[in-house]
Amino acid sequence: MDSLITAAGLALAQGDPLGALKRVALRNDAPALALRGIAMARLGDLVRAKALLRGAARAFGPKEAVARARCVVAEAEIALVSRDLTWPAKALDAARATLEEHGDRLNAAYAQNLDIRRLLLIGRLDEAERKLGDLDPSPFPPASRTVHELVVAGIAMRRLQTKLARAALTRAARAAHLAGIPALHAEVDSAALVLNTPAARLITRDETRPLLLEDVEALLASKALVIDACRYVVCESKTQVSFATRPVLFALARALGEAWPGDVSRSTLVARAFRAKHADESHRARLRVEMGRLRRMLRPFADISATKDGFALVPRHAHEVVVLARPVEEEHAAVLAFLADGESWSSSALAVALGASQRTVQRALDDLAGAGKIQSFGRGRARRWMTPPLPGFATTLLLPAALPGG
Repeated sequence: MDSLITAAGLALAQGDPLGALKRVALRNDAPALALRGIAMARLGDLVRAKALLRGAARAFGPKEAVARARCVVAEAEIALVSRDLTWPAKALDAARATLEEHGDRLNAAYAQNLDIRRLLLIGRLDEAERKLGDLDPSPFPPASRTVHELVVAGIAMRRLQTKLARAALTRAARAAHLAGIPALHAEVDSAALVLNTPAARLITRDETRPLLLEDVEALLASKALVIDACRYVVCESKTQVSFATRPVLFALARALGEAWPGDVSRSTLVARAFRAKHADESHRARLRVEMGRLRRMLRPFADISATKDGFALVPRHAHEVVVLARPVEEEHAAVLAFLADGESWSSSALAVALGASQRTVQRALDDLAGAGKIQSFGRGRARRWMTPPLPGFATTLLLPAALPGG
């Protein structure tokens, strides 16, 4: 490898993409194309970066399997950053296998870390955690170790394990300092903000107040009966019942929880659960049926007693009933949660991340754009959507994931 290629590679390792480009900008050989592609990605021109890396992969000869695999890994990272979640994950697996076969442990581990980052982004925490346990980060240089620790912290935050998250962020900050790359410092600082901004709201009959992520963790570990409107479950200690597919029953449970220890009138329950302005006899009959179903689902935690005006929640063991709600509640909050990372998303990528149909996601995007909450650029398949981060709120509890023990 010639001196200019070596110098460009060192410049990239030190976080100096412009320095790398100065050395290889006019060259079109395969190694130079690969380095130019990585440099352009660092500078934010992801479209040009992807084209350069694909050109480099084609330019490398049939005996240069390792170099081609490295180009695939770099393209996978660009796909992740640009939120191209339809990029073939099998190509990354094949590249990682090639790198391992040829003894390139560093880039093979980095490829595996990319796969874990993608799983974390789309909420597949169990799979991400399993693969993280199989990953040996020891060959990582400080820059790659920073990214690895951010993944560890991200999983811990989504699991509501704040002590583990803080420890991982401390290690990430230390590695970022060793790497000496300002962009990594900024990424660590941004991740740390999640632990210091409101992640949810506590709602009781007497108050509504914001909660930090560690407050949420403490609440869910307490003996309170929690009606969790972030995950649509009712839980007490380690026992929980999911209402993810029973929105009417959850609406009734939440109304009863917000009024506890008082009762809720039948007309209010009809309005909350059925969205009816006036309760007629058919609504009242349906309310009795739904209350019977709710009693059966809440039997491990509480009973529901009929009062003169309506119904009241009576916990069996807990001395307190609280409602845990999202910091921002609106119809398309889940879509906003993904867009709040500041990156540009395609509707197809959002559909993959949310596990919803692209048509459903597109309707939500159109509604949000009509309300002036998001904006788009590009046309057709190149169209992307983005919004500034939600001011003053962490989005951890807005993103899809299971509760601890779920």
